Amino acid sequence: MVHIWNDPSEVPADFGPSVVTFGNFDGVHRGHQQVLSQLIRTARLNHARAVAITFDPHPAQVHRPESAPELIMGLEDKLVALGEVGLDAVLVMKYSLELASLTPEEFVSSVLVDALKASHVVIGHDARFGRGNSGDLDTMKALGEKLGFDVQVISEFGSEGYPLHGHHDDGAHHDGGAGDRRCSSTWVREALREGDVATAAAVLGRPHRMRGEVVHGAARGRDLGFPTANLSAEATGYIPADGIYAGWLVDQGGTRWPAAISVGSNPTFDGVSRQVEAHVIDRPEEAVEDFDLYGQTVVVEFVARLRGMVAYRGPEALVEQMRLDVVQAHDILTAR
Repeated sequence: MVHIWNDPSEVPADFGPSVVTFGNFDGVHRGHQQVLSQLIRTARLNHARAVAITFDPHPAQVHRPESAPELIMGLEDKLVALGEVGLDAVLVMKYSLELASLTPEEFVSSVLVDALKASHVVIGHDARFGRGNSGDLDTMKALGEKLGFDVQVISEFGSEGYPLHGHHDDGAHHDGGAGDRRCSSTWVREALREGDVATAAAVLGRPHRMRGEVVHGAARGRDLGFPTANLSAEATGYIPADGIYAGWLVDQGGTRWPAAISVGSNPTFDGVSRQVEAHVIDRPEEAVEDFDLYGQTVVVEFVARLRGMVAYRGPEALVEQMRLDVVQAHDILTAR
């Protein structure tokens, strides 16, 4: 079981030695996973604990909230993903101007050395840390010599060898010229902004997901024969481009249900606000009346984009298209 701490003071006094890395890890994508795998290997070889430090909120939300990137995942899903890679512990540090004011040596000494008893620190070539991002790789190496830990430098992790280029709405196969582009949170956001959840999943190493409470909506889906679970406006996770998707709904009990997912503003009914709603398909008919997700916190996973959002001439045309969407979603999900 991975230990989760929310402050260095929560780390047990007898914890350590540890191998440590730090970063935002938004998305916990393949690049992050490669870093963490190296971290874990180093920890096992040195009979130490593998620890990742992450920050909440994202530093950009503190320093430049007006232009901070939309997060790929909420903190809960980030901790789940970090736990899945095999870490021994995660330290979630509350990011603030006070934390940002620490010099590189103050941060490394108080958190990595004093609290976590770091014997090794794993960082990238372009790592920056401490007040004004004044600390870099050379700084860390100098602090390692002074404070008694080794520094392991990890390389960038490219996409080569992974099926990162999916099929778009026109049915054609697009390479996009990405080549061995470095896996990054920016790439994931770009893909999701275009509705390309297949590429996002390839970079992430798993389907993109959102998490939120199921709330009451306008009930139009139910009236049309396609009841949906509507995620609340406070749901976490990057909202993909408007459209219809095949995916999964994971209920509070952990059951995975195949689903046709709608993202958009219901243009057929002159909707305005964007909504994420999932219609669970293949439900057992005898249990339909008891299938009540209201109030549950669920996870919605996006597997494939079926089409963009279109305004139809009326409910009848919309219902016919929804029937086709459900069949297509079923075919995609059962083939996996």
